[in-house]
Amino acid sequence: MINFFEYNWQVRDEWFNWCNQLSTEELLKERIGGVGSILYTLFHIVDVEYSWLRAMEGKDDVIVKFDDYNTLEKVKSLSDTFHNDIVEFLKKNSDESSNKLVFVPWDEAHFTKNEILHHIVAHEIHHVGQLSIWARQLKLSPIAASFIGRDFKCI
Repeated sequence: MINFFEYNWQVRDEWFNWCNQLSTEELLKERIGGVGSILYTLFHIVDVEYSWLRAMEGKDDVIVKFDDYNTLEKVKSLSDTFHNDIVEFLKKNSDESSNKLVFVPWDEAHFTKNEILHHIVAHEIHHVGQLSIWARQLKLSPIAASFIGRDFKCI
């Protein structure tokens, strides 16, 4: 499971670098499908990953507002900051088969840690697919999505 988190982080960082070729206007432009804009999609990925992590830790959700992180640099910085907490969590909680139920404040259901970890990974991959479609609509090459050939540090 840790390799999938590392995969997502590598791909996310590659998307952040890819975004440097776009103007702020292009990054913020509302697009069809997904959650809105390219920049908001990256923000959403970061926010959702961290919210689920905090729920697994039994901590209150940290509410971050896009208006406070409405530049590429700010979203990248937020991602880097949250990344450190997530790495620490994964180091301490590498038992991905845990069936301990977790309550999240945004849903009435309870989920296992295992379900949540898989959801976090799938959620990001889903949104990266949307970024890839938008890249092609801009007549730009998207970031390579292949898992094969990547170097993972295994936290």
